[in-house]
Order: sequence, then C-alpha cells, then structure tokens
Amino acid sequence: MSNDYLKALIFDVDGTLADNERDGHRVAFNAAFREAGLDWEWDIPTYDRLLGVFGGKERLRHYIESFRPDFEPPADLDGFVRDLHQRKTRHYLQLLEAGAIPLRPGVERLLREARAAGLRLAVASTTTLENVTVLLGQALGEDGVAWFDVIAAGDVVANKKPAPDIYLKALEQLGLEASECLVIEDTEAGLASATTAGLTTVITVNGATRNQDFSGAALVVDQLGEPGRPFEVLAGDAHGGTLVDVALLRRIHAEKHGTAYIVFFQGKAPV
Repeated sequence: MSNDYLKALIFDVDGTLADNERDGHRVAFNAAFREAGLDWEWDIPTYDRLLGVFGGKERLRHYIESFRPDFEPPADLDGFVRDLHQRKTRHYLQLLEAGAIPLRPGVERLLREARAAGLRLAVASTTTLENVTVLLGQALGEDGVAWFDVIAAGDVVANKKPAPDIYLKALEQLGLEASECLVIEDTEAGLASATTAGLTTVITVNGATRNQDFSGAALVVDQLGEPGRPFEVLAGDAHGGTLVDVALLRRIHAEKHGTAYIVFFQGKAPV
C-alpha cells in the first residue's frame, strides 16, 4: 500500500495567507517611488498586470523595461533596482508592524487545525524571508514563525514562479515527496509552479487573481472560509463542505493518491 498520505501543507504567502498585494506591496512600492523622487505611481490596474512577474526586483525591472520607455536608466541598473526594492521593503514592513495587513479569512483557523492534526506546515514564496517572518509574527504571535517547519522564501532559488524551483526547495527541506503534500496558492503562476513540482493544489483567489486560468487545480474557492462565512466554490468538488478544513484537504489529496483517505478514516495507520 502507498505511503503517500497527507503529511504537510505548503502555503504561498502574498495573496494567499494575506490579501496584501494591492493594499500592501503596491502601497509600499509607491511610497518607495516618492521617497526616491520618482513620479511613478502604480494604480491597481497597472499593478494587477505587473503581478504576472514574480519577485519584487524582477517586477521593478520589468516595469522599467516595458512601461517606462521615457526613463533613462542609470549605469548601475541592478544597484538602482536593489535600492528601490530595499526602500519598498522598509515601507512594507512598517505596514506589517502597524497591523495593517491581517491574514485572510480562514487562514489562522486552518493553520491551527493542521497543527492539531499533526500536519507539518511550510511556506514556498518569492517574497523576502523578512516579509514572511514579520507577517507571521504579527498575525500569529511571537511563536508564529515556529509553527512552520520550513520557510522557503525570497532569492533561495534561481528561478521564480512559474518555475517549480521554490516548491522543489520546500520539498527538499521538508524531506518529503510531492505526493505527501498539498499546496494552497492564489495565482495561475503559483499553480503552474506547484503542478510542475508534482503537487496537488487548492486555489484561494483574491480580487487580483479571480479571473486567471486555474485549470488543473483540485479546488478553486474565493477564500478558505470561516464558520458562518462559507466559501464560494468557483471550480472543483468541495464534497458538500463550506470551508477548507483538514478533513476536506485530506479527501482532496486522497482522491489524487489512492486509498489513503479510506484507510485513514477507518482509524488505521497508513502503511
């Protein structure tokens, strides 16, 4: 019998754990532009287009190359981009520390349920490590970071999503196979990254990603849901559920990997 029962959940961060793209990162980028004396302003439609590029420094470079043909880049473009990104990160961390970026509905509930059920937790994100740890500490308390066995974030891999590198890194650090894990994501590129790494994926969309193509996702919902605040199923089978909980994730995972769900819920240890 297969050993591929569910052992860990791997979470994206931006847009998945927190709805922080439009009202977090975008705001911080604009503050950095003003601080640097630039007349750039990323409105929501512009930022939604830029979200197709993963990584803050990569997003800045793409904007310069594709949106600002009038801009005369400095000789040290890498240094210029790095400085802007550092300014942006400082402003973003200030927003986090002020409590301006809460977790999305259902996130803390699911994290607590997963821990209680003995599932391991991991992060696979292109945002910086500091952004992740400050968010978790602010939202979950001082020990929030310790809830996660693995935090794979930032520039620890050469290729950002939709390449599979960050998920492969998380799997390597967990010491698990893709068939033993399930991913929670919010973007088409994140889904492609996880799928290429062999991972089953549940999508929780946000305003910026709702209309993306999530073909291949096991389930697509508008949010993870809370008691009294059910999710809306956009694609896939929620098996009558009203929120994403451990039981639903185990069932979704088992459908991809054989009989582990049946064996588990008979109270027998998977072998």
